[in-house]
Amino acid sequence: MMSHLSRRNFVKRASVGLAGVGLMPQGIGQEQVHAPQTGRHPRHVNIATLTMGGISRETIEQVVAAALKRMEIALPMSPDIYCLPEVFHAAAVKGGRPPLPVSAEDGSGNIIAPFQAFAKANNCYIVCPIYTTADGKYYNAAVLIDRRGEYLGEYRKVRLTEGELRKGLTPGPSDIPVFDTDFGRIGVQICFDIEWPDGWNQLGEKGAEIVFFPSAFSGGKRIRAKALDNKYYVVSSIRDTCSRICDVTGELAVSGGHPSNEWGVFASVNLERAVLHTHGAGTVAVKFPEIRKKYGTKIALHTMGEEHYTILESLTPEVKVADILREFEMRTHADHLRIAEELAASLGF
Repeated sequence: MMSHLSRRNFVKRASVGLAGVGLMPQGIGQEQVHAPQTGRHPRHVNIATLTMGGISRETIEQVVAAALKRMEIALPMSPDIYCLPEVFHAAAVKGGRPPLPVSAEDGSGNIIAPFQAFAKANNCYIVCPIYTTADGKYYNAAVLIDRRGEYLGEYRKVRLTEGELRKGLTPGPSDIPVFDTDFGRIGVQICFDIEWPDGWNQLGEKGAEIVFFPSAFSGGKRIRAKALDNKYYVVSSIRDTCSRICDVTGELAVSGGHPSNEWGVFASVNLERAVLHTHGAGTVAVKFPEIRKKYGTKIALHTMGEEHYTILESLTPEVKVADILREFEMRTHADHLRIAEELAASLGF
């Protein structure tokens, strides 16, 4: 079990959108959440994302037990958050998926209780994609469990396939939720959601810094495009192979799966960064020499010349990117777009 000494105390269960919708199982402890103290930057996040290749069992309970055993493999890397594949608990049952009334979390902890216990014991968050049910409806959902083992909220898949609709699943609300953790704001998109841009764009507009993509297929180059277009990390968790963690630049931070990393992949990412727009007259790039002179090795500037982006990154806890932006009067790329839109609207366009 990893240390419970705090790098940041996070005592407020906070989320925006569909959180706390009544599926919180009882019996999980209420003590204060502590992020692990490892000496790293407080905005560095250790992410473990799993595959389910090689896991096929007779019952949901057996699949859950096998998934937890696979999650244990990553414990030496002290994950802050795990992500599992889309409805893994039912998809890996031999002979076909059990009916929805059997395979859906109903609020009692019938599916997620073992993962709540794991999260509490190992001081981590878990993105647990399963079927859920409420008010007589069934959803393809991703339940977020916090470090205390408590239900923090869930995202319900909006874009269902023809097969899912015919099976009796209900699409989730079009207002996509984001969730505040002790390291930053996160969101979820599931599998077929990748075919439409609206959910991904909403998450960017709502300030998501990591978007998790539990899926039945890898998504290929498209998850890299989502990361680049929206300026957030994308973490995929795939049932068989090719789980990936994509940087905000659209590059792969890590990729893996069977046979080299059959359990999944792991990476530590830094959320203390901002994407700057560097095109046109008066570009912020003229300020970079002065920033480097003052902060030296405490920061990094990564320039993407063809895209006209520069990523400003803090490498030390005492330096906050927001402070540098204020000090040198610089706008982020998102600010640049927002101000252009607001000006166009004010002029009647």
